Parts: sequence; C-alpha cells; structure tokens
Amino acid sequence: MAVIENSKVTVVGAGSVGSSAAYACLIRESARHVALYDIATEKVEAEVLDLAHGTQFTGSSDIVGGSDISVAEGSHVVVITAGAKQKPGQTRIELAGVNAGIIRSMMPQLLEVAPNAIYVIVTNPCDVLTVLAHEATDLPLERIFASGTVLDTSRLRWLLARRAGVSTSNVHAYIVGEHGDTEFALWSATTIGTVPILDWRPADGSDPFSPEELDQIAVDVRDAAYKVIQGKGATNYAIGLSSARIVEAILRDEHAVMPVSTVLHDFHGVNGVALSVPSIVSAAGAVPIRETSFSVEELELFHRSANALREVADSLR
Repeated sequence: MAVIENSKVTVVGAGSVGSSAAYACLIRESARHVALYDIATEKVEAEVLDLAHGTQFTGSSDIVGGSDISVAEGSHVVVITAGAKQKPGQTRIELAGVNAGIIRSMMPQLLEVAPNAIYVIVTNPCDVLTVLAHEATDLPLERIFASGTVLDTSRLRWLLARRAGVSTSNVHAYIVGEHGDTEFALWSATTIGTVPILDWRPADGSDPFSPEELDQIAVDVRDAAYKVIQGKGATNYAIGLSSARIVEAILRDEHAVMPVSTVLHDFHGVNGVALSVPSIVSAAGAVPIRETSFSVEELELFHRSANALREVADSLR
C-alpha cells in the first residue's frame, strides 16, 4: 500500500521510453493516478487512449494525459523522459546539447504545477542533465535525481545470475558512476548470497568466475543499450520497468537501496557532479550512502567518471 494517499506520478514525454514507463506504472499499480504529458498533442492523446483502453485489467490505477502541462498538477513524483532519443552509434554524451535545452526550459514550468514533487530524470545523458536541472530549480539535492545505473545494475545482476545458476534477487551487485561509457561494476562488494563473487562455485560444476570474465561481463552491461538500439531503435521496456520501480520506492517510502544518480557533495572527494552510487530512496527522495566503500582501483575509476561528466557539464553552461 502506498504511503502517499491518492498518489500521482506524471511521466513527461510520450515517446517509447515515456510510454513504456507509464505502462509499467499502470500494470504494476505503482501509483493510484498516472499522467502522461508531451507537447505533441496527437501522439500523447493516442498513447493515453491506448493505455486507458486497458485499465479494466490494471487494477486500481488510472491514466490521464495531454499536451497541457497542467496534467502534472499535484504530482508526487515526476519522471522526465522527454528529449531527443539516442541514435545507433551515438553516445549518451552526444545527446547532451539538445536535451540540456529541453530540460532547462521545462523544469521551471513543471515546478509551477508540481512544486512539491520529487523529480526523476531518465532523459539521457541523465547524470549531466540532473546537474543542469538542479541548477535550473535549486531544489534540494535529494528531490531531483536520475534513474542512473538502476537499469545497468539490473542488467548486471541478470547476467551474473544466469551464469551462477541462482535467482537474480540473490545477486548483490552494483554498477556505479556514469550511466554510460565510464560506468563500472563495484566488484569488491559483489556477492551471491553471502559469498564473494570470485569464491562462488556454480552448482552445475562449471568453472568459477575469473577476473577476466567479470571484466567482459561489465563490458557487456555497458554496451547492452547500444546492442538493443542497433536492433530495434530504442531501449524502452527495461527502462520503463526500472523507472516504475523507483517511483514505487518513493511513493511507498521504502528506504530501498538503489544506485540512482544524485548531485554529490563531498562524496569520496567528488563534488558538484551527479553519479550513481548506492542510495536510500524514500518519500524524502534519494540520499547517497556515504559509507559505500571502494577499492583503490574502483576509486580511481569513480574519479575518472566524475571528471568526464564534469567536462560535459561545464561545456553546456
């Protein structure tokens, strides 16, 4: 049961990601009310109509939407997916210029109709856009954050679980840093159950994990989006589901540990950059877990990720 009574989530952007996020919120009953907003009137009205036609089968959640920003009024959570989509061969960072302008112009408008909402940035490059959105709104750091590496972490856990022969829910692993090319796995803290990843012995008698295999798995996770985009033009289902999961953690005040991306302040020497680290997600928003430990090599990778994103953010100011 949702802690916030009569809860409402608005998804901004009725493209493949936004529509999938709205669909996921409906079928998972993430919120009592789901709204979908986009400036493209015909597109958003068609998506809302298509979703509404199925609400006999979606429990208590309902769907509204349109091209008037007032549809977001009274939202407890706003999920932002609007922007140019990533093209085959294009990095998330290359998207930055176009989507930065969209975020800067849209955030003040959204704040007018949903001043008390928690904002979740899904539009890529989500880490850079979170910094710019924070600067455009001056919201408390915990109230505006990105979906970050929640999806990347799900991809990692799926690959590890399949190889290890266990349930995904029993793999405790995180992708941290940029949601993009400098992301990395926090192998020093990765376990299956209570067993460190390199000590795990698969039940089928296959070889244990090697450092080289783990490195390749991390690369496969990093490049997974490119493979999906190459084949079907966009990633949408998994990011829609992960967005709905973040919404639930907020609305149900779960205090769930998730690797979302907040603007960091004095976090292992990183300031003013949004990066994904294990964070507590609740009705108050997202708060990084400061006690998160890194190996020496991982800390170097973390700072490399921060420096890369700082350069992009600075170029857009």
